[in-house]
Amino acid sequence: MHATTVAIDLAKEVFELAFADTAGRILERKRLTRRAFSRVMDNRLPLTVVMEAGGSAHYWGRRFQAQGHVVRLLPARDVRP
Repeated sequence: MHATTVAIDLAKEVFELAFADTAGRILERKRLTRRAFSRVMDNRLPLTVVMEAGGSAHYWGRRFQAQGHVVRLLPARDVRP
């Protein structure tokens, strides 16, 4: 199966990603530095990107939309660890 959604936890230096299929099963997890994170989404087919709204989320959201991904920013009250 191919991933259709990626949930991203943004931070200053280390970003955590969880790739899921259409059923919501986690297929792959990655923990990346800022430099690696900026490159990992370049080589992916269009995904639904889910992030907590805040900080740099709007910057990354615009960047991912330009690459053809669908971006959803969630309010902090709807995000759980």
